[in-house]
Amino acid sequence: VTSACAAGLAPRSVVKYHVMLHSIFKRAVRDRVIVRNPCAETELPKVVAKRLRILSPEEFDRLLEVVPARYVPMVLTEIETGLRWGELIALRPQDIDFLRRVIAVDRVVVEVSRKISPTGERMVIKDYPKDNEPRSVRVSQELIQTLSLHMQTLKLQTDDLLFSSTGRAGGPPISRNTFRTRIWLPALEKTQL
Repeated sequence: VTSACAAGLAPRSVVKYHVMLHSIFKRAVRDRVIVRNPCAETELPKVVAKRLRILSPEEFDRLLEVVPARYVPMVLTEIETGLRWGELIALRPQDIDFLRRVIAVDRVVVEVSRKISPTGERMVIKDYPKDNEPRSVRVSQELIQTLSLHMQTLKLQTDDLLFSSTGRAGGPPISRNTFRTRIWLPALEKTQL
């Protein structure tokens, strides 16, 4: 751990890799391949959480003005629901209860390297979100109306993704990195946020 930090690896990355290694060795102990988990007594570096900067309503309006129109419903959904990225891009029209104003979170899209993907696909849809706990999120009438208009405009079917990379019905999921580098960071830069 000390050598990883000395080599320039961030404490957060060290902890992330430790979690993965710990679970691998835990399985090896359970399967009696090894006697003891070498990660069990590891002292990890302290991870200092960054203070989040919360936008004011005026800043948020400025930001929405520069985000391309096709991404505005997605950004509004994210802001209101706080979904994880994989949950957000896995949403489909069938997940929205318009009458009760509820969005069901039943699946997640996981981005993986083509090298390690069993099918060669970069985006793998899992039929359960993090912690295997489907849940429902209540949303405002304004968001329901925004999503309804979005679905009508794109003529989305119930099993299409709400937010696809092509911005059309039947499109594949949006890559987190692509959205971040091509849409989000330029919008932040334009608004100087």
